[in-house]
Amino acid sequence: MKYTIAITLSFIILIFAYSCKDKAEIDVEPISTWEVIQQNILDTKCISCHTAGSSQATQSGLVLTSDVAYASLINKTPKNTAAASDSLKLLETKGLESIYNSFLWEKINAPNQEHFYEDHPEYGEIMPPGNIPLTNGELEFIRQWIVAGAPKTGGVVNTSLLDDKSLFTPDTSFIPLTQPTSGVQIHLGPFNVKTNYERELYAYKLLGNTEDIYVNRIETAMRPGTHHLILYDFEENATLPQKDILRDIRDENGNQINSTFQSLADQIFMFGTQFRSTDYKYPDGVAQKIVAGKGLDLNTHYVNYGTEDIQGELYVNLHTVDKSQIQYEAQNLFLNRLGINLPPNQETTLTSDYTFNDTRSIFMLTAHAHKLMTEFRIQIKGGARDGELIYYTNDWEHPEIKEYDPPLELGPGEGLRGIATYNNTTSNTKRFGLLSTDEMMIIFGAYYTP
Repeated sequence: MKYTIAITLSFIILIFAYSCKDKAEIDVEPISTWEVIQQNILDTKCISCHTAGSSQATQSGLVLTSDVAYASLINKTPKNTAAASDSLKLLETKGLESIYNSFLWEKINAPNQEHFYEDHPEYGEIMPPGNIPLTNGELEFIRQWIVAGAPKTGGVVNTSLLDDKSLFTPDTSFIPLTQPTSGVQIHLGPFNVKTNYERELYAYKLLGNTEDIYVNRIETAMRPGTHHLILYDFEENATLPQKDILRDIRDENGNQINSTFQSLADQIFMFGTQFRSTDYKYPDGVAQKIVAGKGLDLNTHYVNYGTEDIQGELYVNLHTVDKSQIQYEAQNLFLNRLGINLPPNQETTLTSDYTFNDTRSIFMLTAHAHKLMTEFRIQIKGGARDGELIYYTNDWEHPEIKEYDPPLELGPGEGLRGIATYNNTTSNTKRFGLLSTDEMMIIFGAYYTP
């Protein structure tokens, strides 16, 4: 009896072993992120036009069939002369910064189409053509793949992102915001923006708060044509601009107005958006304190290359909560390098390190420089993530305002490193200054201390 049981048990173990072996032998290697993009996106939405011999492929120089698509994209110069002159590649492989240097992303990023057509009309049209863009899930899947270095092999992005089938819908309406139930509303405009003109201006608006308020949500609504909106606070003891006066940065002939630039000396970044409608919520338990009697400086930029004048107008709702509901008070990050020396007729890269002596949870970052800046990087300094790139822009006029959810957690002894490159094409040495002909190197942001 024992002998029979032993044989039976051995047989079961043997069968199990062969079953496991067979299973291991028939397991299929998961397909790479690139293969998912090829099969789920390019093959279904792109190759009907971008096939060898088609007029579209000939015009664009881009074939996206599976046999050549990857090689046709990676680090190749676009056939579009404007994109090529802007030093874009069809698809760059340097990680985060490649989002801003890849023509492919410019062409498919439908949520950015208002800026795409205003800033780069010579780039053509958003792809795919027509009124059906890639889904929001497909766009985020591709974006994360580019940030990961756009590898050909390996799974680097979660395919569950593709479950989001929602589509970006352009918002062409303008509906003024209703007053917040608890909080303050700011209204600016309407003001005229003449044809074939870009109007950028500042306006200092008092909030009318007789006691300290705590802002945990910001809503914005702006008329079509806006490029960005930024809200600035001022340092203590700053000389404040006159309230409710529109301070243009240039006159109608394009000449800069120096008094406006001089009024910006003590600004501290609070919030910004490059979209016409925004509903931003601070992290849970976090709010921005605005002291009694304070105001904010609004910076708005409108672009009008149409045939008729347009009206600029905007609303901002600052939603507030009682102090008892706040666990952490948001702080403004202002890291400013004053020592700038840029020799004439050459490229210069400056590095500034900032170390914090406390724990900081950073939930927003942006950079500020003037027109000689060609690249601005922000890295983590110190700790296990030392040197990690967390922010990049190559657009001095309209740097990205990047939000972090979850926040970037930096401990004592860690900090931020700013790396800015300038190309001084003038015959004069450039230094720090308030005018657009001077230079700056500033990291703005927002954080809280847990």
